[in-house]
Amino acid sequence: MCEYCGCQEIEAIGELTREHDEIVGLMATVRNAYAAGDVGTMAATARRMAGILAPHTAVEEEGLFPLMAGDFPAQVAQLRSEHRHIEAVLGAATTTPTDPAWPAALMDALQELRVHILKEQDGVFPAALTTLTGADWDTVDAVRSRVGSGLPQSTA
Repeated sequence: MCEYCGCQEIEAIGELTREHDEIVGLMATVRNAYAAGDVGTMAATARRMAGILAPHTAVEEEGLFPLMAGDFPAQVAQLRSEHRHIEAVLGAATTTPTDPAWPAALMDALQELRVHILKEQDGVFPAALTTLTGADWDTVDAVRSRVGSGLPQSTA
């Protein structure tokens, strides 16, 4: 992931990046399960991903995106649309899906999610670093405080 602009030094961006990193790691689990034909593991991992992405998406859509939509309306609209599609595919895994098309749909959605993450890491986050004010970051932090994090708690 990007580390060239220093945006990860902002607490809100650092947390969003850690969530991205966790999701990317879980993608490997899904790929391995898909190769093995293990739909149960795919579904369980999709549920873990959804648990991480729910607060992550809230921070972006209720905190970060509204602050950036004035300068980047088309990009923010596209990112929101991608969120809806990815949520729908992950949401189909509340139990192990029986639809034989779901595993391939999940793989497609995860490819979309990987590209989506790169757009945020390489575009949104650096742009936020240069355009948002201290008060704006307080707004983003307030959303995070309200919604929490879906990341596993560290035992260190």
